[in-house]
Amino acid sequence: MLPPRYLVPRSVQRCDGVGPAVSLESLRGKLLAVTLGIDQVVEHEGLEVAVWGSEDGIDWGRRPLVVFPQKSYCGMYATILNLARNPAVRFLRVRWTMNPWSKRPVDLLFGFHVSLDEVHSEASAAVA
Repeated sequence: MLPPRYLVPRSVQRCDGVGPAVSLESLRGKLLAVTLGIDQVVEHEGLEVAVWGSEDGIDWGRRPLVVFPQKSYCGMYATILNLARNPAVRFLRVRWTMNPWSKRPVDLLFGFHVSLDEVHSEASAAVA
């Protein structure tokens, strides 16, 4: 089994951002598990993460392929991305937004990563 591929390596972010374009190579058209790992957070804020796809690494479309609902706590969160439905997608990238719960000024901070793994065997057959 191959190690996970990181769309966003482990890092600490303090504002909204966009990760690098990552080439799918052998993962094109496959069933993938996308994992959001949060290991550091400041109280009373939320993180929303979306995965976008592109055929050429330039045009990212109007809608993300998958969105994690807003998260506010440390943990590991996973979702399935079925690229068989989007066989032309050759690149992925992550866009994240941070939201304070209140109007008062707060220093935003999230330590997180987003990884990608191919889903194998029975799970793949169940989703297809």
